[in-house]
Amino acid sequence: MSTGLPGCVSLLLTMLVLVGCGEPPWNNPHPENPAGEITYQSMISPRPPKHLDPARSYASDETLFIAQITEPPLTYHFLKRPYELVPGALEDFPQITYSDADGRALDGGDPGVVFVHYTLRLRPDLRYAPHPAFALDERGQPLYLFDSAAAAAQFRNLPDFPERGDRPVHANDLAYAIKRLADPAIGSPMLGFMAQYIHGMAEFTEKLSGIERDGWLNLDDYSMSGLEVLDPLTLRITLKQRYPQFVYWLAMPFFSPIPMEVDRFFHNPGFIERNLTLNWWPMGSGPFMMVKNDPNSEIILERNPNYHPDFFPTEGAPGDAEAGFLADAGKPVPFVDRAVFRIEKESLSLWTKFLQGYYDRSGEVHAHTTGYYDTSFVVGPDGISMSEELKTKGLTMSPDVKPGLYYYAFNMRDPVVGGYTEDKRKLRRALQIAFDTEEYLNIFYKGNAVAAHTLIPPGIPGYLEGEEGLNPYVYDWVDGEAVRKSLDEARRLLAEAGYPNGRDARTGEPLKLFFDVQSQAVSKTSMNWMNRVFAEVGVQIEYRPADWNRTREKLLTGNTQIFSFGWLADYPDPENFLFLLYGPESPLVCKCDGANPANYENEEYDELFRRIRVLPPGAERDALVARSVELWRRDAVWLYSYFPKEIFLNNSWVTNTKRHGISKATLKYVRIDDAQRSRLRREWNQPVTWPLFAGGALFAGLVLPGVVAYRRRQNETATTQER
Repeated sequence: MSTGLPGCVSLLLTMLVLVGCGEPPWNNPHPENPAGEITYQSMISPRPPKHLDPARSYASDETLFIAQITEPPLTYHFLKRPYELVPGALEDFPQITYSDADGRALDGGDPGVVFVHYTLRLRPDLRYAPHPAFALDERGQPLYLFDSAAAAAQFRNLPDFPERGDRPVHANDLAYAIKRLADPAIGSPMLGFMAQYIHGMAEFTEKLSGIERDGWLNLDDYSMSGLEVLDPLTLRITLKQRYPQFVYWLAMPFFSPIPMEVDRFFHNPGFIERNLTLNWWPMGSGPFMMVKNDPNSEIILERNPNYHPDFFPTEGAPGDAEAGFLADAGKPVPFVDRAVFRIEKESLSLWTKFLQGYYDRSGEVHAHTTGYYDTSFVVGPDGISMSEELKTKGLTMSPDVKPGLYYYAFNMRDPVVGGYTEDKRKLRRALQIAFDTEEYLNIFYKGNAVAAHTLIPPGIPGYLEGEEGLNPYVYDWVDGEAVRKSLDEARRLLAEAGYPNGRDARTGEPLKLFFDVQSQAVSKTSMNWMNRVFAEVGVQIEYRPADWNRTREKLLTGNTQIFSFGWLADYPDPENFLFLLYGPESPLVCKCDGANPANYENEEYDELFRRIRVLPPGAERDALVARSVELWRRDAVWLYSYFPKEIFLNNSWVTNTKRHGISKATLKYVRIDDAQRSRLRREWNQPVTWPLFAGGALFAGLVLPGVVAYRRRQNETATTQER
């Protein structure tokens, strides 16, 4: 029997009462996590990683994934600052020995040293994640080797292969990885640089260049004089000159072991056309393995079941214990079972989902992000803090100063602002004082950066704080803090430089400076600000905007006066920043994209740099670094510089969130309180049901009387007919 319309209304009201009784929020945009597994929820930009092959990758968004999957010989301590190397795939630090040209052992301080030998011994418990390249048939032969693309056509993605195997990591895998860096067919960005140091690498490259290839080339068939496998766990690498910073390169994914079997597997016919390559599917012995790579939706990592025992650090930097970063000291890692990185095309959508609890961390929050930065953060005298609204949600903030710097530089070969006479130095110092870096950063970066007194960032040996780290040419130390010198001092220096009131004392013409700016990276507002600050000392500014290709051409030819540049650390050593002023790195000298586009040339500085490059850490090296920084300050090479900050927000259920400016291999330390996450998601995403109740009641109030009248008439008609 039909219940009629009143029954439908009753059913609607019953359903409304039941709203919200279910466990998951209605608006969850993501599939539910697998039962019993802790999943870290994150996001990536719309631009998918281009190179995930450790030999080819040289971008931070790519390293985010490679660093969780591979294990280089060395890595970084998660908590300690300054940044500190620790063994990764090795059981201890490399053993370093020295020899002459004939191979006779020498003491490290002997001037006759020609070769430097690094002996690397792997941990004996390293094992690769399961992979189809290791799957074997009943005869012990590789299961997935094909003669034609048609024979392998059924396999479209790595998870399509039903059988997998694994094996321990061997020292030869380290050697094979280094040979891949030297293979010209791979095109590693490390080839030219490492060939300067690794003995026999250039010759190995030349040898491979002359070989005609038809498919896969087994690099084990070719020797490199600088690589010697001493036993299954031990490799010796020979450098043809001193280079103490080589240990930092051993902490990069470039040197992660790569097994020959995997290289061969990915060279199966037809695999490249289906993105079945190391460039798409990285592998290793690290804590995670990649199980999905869809550039249109998401990348998923899962725990490597073969990962060796690993534990959370038991010590950290000063203040880490108080900040709670040692609460998990000594516990086994990783803490999460899966990590899902979803592609988000809109920053506002990402931000909304983060505040709803559907992402565990916010991703890097930029000061120029419109729509929510100004309402979510407060810039005060003590730095950046969260708004009260964010604090009430229990969010935590992870700020960190990046190991990098951005700057505007003078072209030291320019006839106006370049040169090394005292009047030229005074001109540049006057301009440095006039450019109020602190005000500039507060306005345009909203406090999300730190004015630099040195070219060595925080966290890097050689960085000094307080009065000891002051740039005395631009600042005075007053009441315990750095205070920028007055504009009167800038005007005095301008006059002594030959530009009283901003005019050339010889010609009476106003001093006009030319800024080469990238059109997509500078705003009209910031240009107006610079016009104003320089006008206060009588200096005029003219901007020459161009795209990056045109700007690069100007840098290569020295056709600039003042320009912007930047650098992020490859490794935490002052040498990686001091080389930005090394004379041979000038594009006009090396005829290349040199790291010294300011074209700074100073014989004393260059000699200091050459000594710093080969000296081990110690008091002697520290003194040379300090002298190099003093020359940079004295010669006023850059108009201004700053260290960028990064800010990440964390939902309250995420712990161990300390940022690491160098290493990306930190996912294994992140802990998620899944119960708290589920509870807060439900609280924050309760459906708003009163409009449905109100609408249902209004509907019933309007329709029900008509239905009752209609049914009454129907009953009356039926009664009449019966009579």
